[in-house]
Formats: sequence, C-alpha cells, structure tokens
Amino acid sequence: MTALAAKLAGLKRQAGAVAPAKPVEAAAPDHAKQLAHLRKLLGLRPQVAATVTSLDRTLDGTEIAPGLRYLEQWVPFGRQPDTLQLVALGMDAVDRDRVLAFDTETTGLAGGTGTRAFMIGAADWHDGGLRIRQLLLTRLAAESAMLAEFARWLHADTVLLSYNGKSYDRPLLSTRYTLARLPDPLRERAHIDLLHPVRRRYRGRWENCRLATVERCLLGIVREDDLPGSEAPAAWLSYLRGGSAGKLRRVGHHNAQDLRSLCLLLGHFAE
Repeated sequence: MTALAAKLAGLKRQAGAVAPAKPVEAAAPDHAKQLAHLRKLLGLRPQVAATVTSLDRTLDGTEIAPGLRYLEQWVPFGRQPDTLQLVALGMDAVDRDRVLAFDTETTGLAGGTGTRAFMIGAADWHDGGLRIRQLLLTRLAAESAMLAEFARWLHADTVLLSYNGKSYDRPLLSTRYTLARLPDPLRERAHIDLLHPVRRRYRGRWENCRLATVERCLLGIVREDDLPGSEAPAAWLSYLRGGSAGKLRRVGHHNAQDLRSLCLLLGHFAE
C-alpha cells in the first residue's frame, strides 16, 4: 500500500507541474479592417471599388499601311442603264462604269492648308451593285499613303461625281497632294457636281439645298441615328487622343450613306 500511495503521489506532482493552457488570443485585425473601423469612427462612407471599363477602340476594315485602314462593302443597287443620259445636266452621255462618286470627311470646314481629309470615300458600279470603298487615317503620318491609294482608284477616263466637290472636296485634296509632293490625280478629271443642278431646279422651293434635304424631299430617304457631319472632326480627334471608336464608326456610316445618295441622285437626273 505504501508503494502504491507513493506512486499516486508522484503522478499528482507531475500533473501539477503542467501549466494550464492559456486561451488563444484573437488574431489582430488586418490593415483593411483597421481602415474600415477608422472610417466608421469618423462617419465616412465605405469606399466602393472603381469599376474599370475598357474603351471600345474597334474600327471597321483592315489596316493596309501603318495608320491607314481600308473598308469595302458591296450594296445592292437599283438597275441602272450602262449609259447615263445627262441631258438634264447639260452634259453628254456618260458610261456608267466610268463614274466614281467621292466624298471626304475633314478636320474642319474652313479649308486651307491647315485642313486635311481624315477619310476619303468612293463608290462605283461593280458586279451589278454599288461598291463602296473608304480610307481612314488613324495616324497623321499615314496621309501620304492614303492619298497614294486613292490615286490608284482613278483612271484616265474616270468621271468624278460629288456634291459641292468642285468648291470643297477637290480643292482640299489637291492641296494635300501638293503638300505631300505627289501628283494630283483630280485636276484633269471630268467632274459632275450635283449641287449646282439641284440649286438651279429647287432653290426657293426647299428651305435649303443640303444633301440631307435632297434625300428627304427628292429621294425619300430619312436617316436614323446619323452622326451630323459637323461632329465628324471631334469624333476623329477624340479617337486619336485615345477615346472610343464608337462615333468614328458612325462617321464611316454617314460617309457611306452620302455616297449612296449621290449615286441615287445621279440616277434621278439621268432619268
């Protein structure tokens, strides 16, 4: 019994030597929790993480040179005779396939050497429909490449078709060719400017002779979601400065509709 009692006493002494377990301390709050607690004490609203949205920089077409995009589309077009009778315009008959409608979108309406075309659009009859081609600058340094490419679309017998192009588009492009030290392919080409016959026939009957008015009153065209031409320079400059491409794409749609309307208007006078 004595030995057993001595053994029990030894076990009690060993158990007493073991220190009782301490309660586990709570983990210290991290930095974010401390800031949140501080903001709560100061009565500040919790911060909302900013939503990062990527800009829409997608443009139509393909890049054919650094800073120069090419867009092409084919649209069905009403049947046109192979030879256009232009007696109403005071002109001889013209082979339809020689006609090239063109229109520019520019950095301003004042003209002069400080104004340049950042888009050149052209339309001609091709494969039973209307082929619309457009050149778009995305870098200023690509202007010479754009002018050279447009010159390749013109032939010795090309007849230009425009709306106020004799007073605005052609002189502006001729100036840009001169400044770029390139031959001017427009100077010797025959040119039909439909603004002048429209003015002779409809001045005083309509509020003005703008192409949009001609579309509405003569061609039965009403544009939807059209970007006004006056907003085109801002849309292009915004894109160059890193902005969205949304409005610049609409400039291309506006330009393409101008070309379709030009061809329809020529057909009206040819009839």
